[in-house]
Amino acid sequence: MTAHVTKVQPHKTEALEVLKETLSRNQEFIFTDYRGLTVEQITELRGRLRAQQADYKVVKNRYAKLAFEQLDKGAAAGVFVGPTAIALIKQDSAAAAKLLFDFAKDTPVQVKGAYVDGRFFDAAQTEALSKLPSRDQLIAQLMSTMNAPLQNLVYAMNGVTQKLVRVLQAVADKKAQE
Repeated sequence: MTAHVTKVQPHKTEALEVLKETLSRNQEFIFTDYRGLTVEQITELRGRLRAQQADYKVVKNRYAKLAFEQLDKGAAAGVFVGPTAIALIKQDSAAAAKLLFDFAKDTPVQVKGAYVDGRFFDAAQTEALSKLPSRDQLIAQLMSTMNAPLQNLVYAMNGVTQKLVRVLQAVADKKAQE
């Protein structure tokens, strides 16, 4: 009995390499089932994601699964069932997740999961991620928290100098009356 050897066609190998290169340029991904979306809706979603510094690519499950396994991100391989598109996130995964869940309220797109910070998140965990404040909001909150003690110190020191001025004014008024 001879083993059946299949020869991989060059265009398939090239497609896999292109996908691996695209995936290696990003560290965070959100996986969706785009079944039921119209071309116009996909185009609109791509535009919204582009504004969030993310791309949206429809992928072949077989290639995507192989690419993720070869890039040591095999934990995400389970989402490649049914039509799959990947949001390739360059900056804020929470903002992109929020955008996708908001978009899913009015369209049939379904979030399957996410791969963020080297971990795979299922759909429920990805929804929880979408409810976190954006990176910019977190930075603003941190800066506000760090700035508050300094502002309080300035107000306290300003209050002391104002009291000193009032005391000196009272002493001057008392001397003027004498």
